[in-house]
Amino acid sequence: MSRPTLLTVVGNRPQFIKCAVVSALVRAHFHEVLLDTGQHYDHELAGIFYDQLDLPQPDISLGVGSGSHAEQTAHMLIGIEKAIVEQRPGAVLVYGDTNSTLAGAVAAAKLCVPVAHVEAGLRSFDRRMPEEVNRVVADHVATILFCPTDTAVANLRREGIEHGVHKVGDVMFDLAERALTPEVEERALSRFGVSAGEYVIATLHRPVNVDSEQRLAALLGVFGELDERVVFPAHPRTRASIARFGLERLLGPNVVVLPPVGYFESLALVKNARVVATDSGGMQKEAYFFGTPCVTMRDTSEWVETLESGWNVLVGADPGALAAALAAAAPGHTREPYYGEGDAGERIVAVLRDSVGG
Repeated sequence: MSRPTLLTVVGNRPQFIKCAVVSALVRAHFHEVLLDTGQHYDHELAGIFYDQLDLPQPDISLGVGSGSHAEQTAHMLIGIEKAIVEQRPGAVLVYGDTNSTLAGAVAAAKLCVPVAHVEAGLRSFDRRMPEEVNRVVADHVATILFCPTDTAVANLRREGIEHGVHKVGDVMFDLAERALTPEVEERALSRFGVSAGEYVIATLHRPVNVDSEQRLAALLGVFGELDERVVFPAHPRTRASIARFGLERLLGPNVVVLPPVGYFESLALVKNARVVATDSGGMQKEAYFFGTPCVTMRDTSEWVETLESGWNVLVGADPGALAAALAAAAPGHTREPYYGEGDAGERIVAVLRDSVGG
């Protein structure tokens, strides 16, 4: 008997990480067709993740690249629709909250193919963020909704979504637990010339922060004035904005600007930092996983558990608040297992087998 087909849609760095957990398990029971939209398209953001995480090479590559939200999503919709028609999958699996997520979910729903959404139910309640719009739409067209936390389940219930909802835990926790070994940590710290507990790791990539000269200058100015080492793996978009606005002058000798680092190195830097400063959703969680205080340069967060437990604080783009939070960063009061027990991938595949076959 032939195995049912599952079309998996990915396109950016966090999705490669989540897919690395689920794909190996899926392939034991399904014929998986992996489609990479190309939303992240250079080696720093995409290729290195395929290499490090042993992800199978994509069966379909759309090569969409950069562009406006409308341009990206339109090109993705065309390519994903064609793949669904040709492959005739039993379901389309999407991850997270990007344009790739939105396009995969909408294309499948329009063709009456079940949508399975990993990381369903997250809400920042800030519709100014394109990610919030993407995740809400994906959830409302999805048939199978995989929630990482009780909060995510409750969010869906408030929106009237109760059927097909499954709390499975967080797949990024699955991989983080297994991926980081003492040898990996030692190599990463040696490579970047830092000692555990004696540096800040900082990342910025969200358009609201890096496309605004005023906001970006305010945040970089704080990093440049710190009396400790700041390890700053800079997203290509961020590097381009720094150059465009002429903000290199704000980066003091204490700020080590790096290209984006691989997954293992990033985990090691998060675990061993004194504090994380970021606008990334995934890095907020990783800081929590490893018990590293986090300062988030956003006004809202979908990972509310990290805020409620005191491990994470929101500072927006207020330089005074950022500087104060970095100086005061300390462990939170409790660190509960909000994100599961490291078996989210197995739980997802079990539900897929019950729902789709395999």
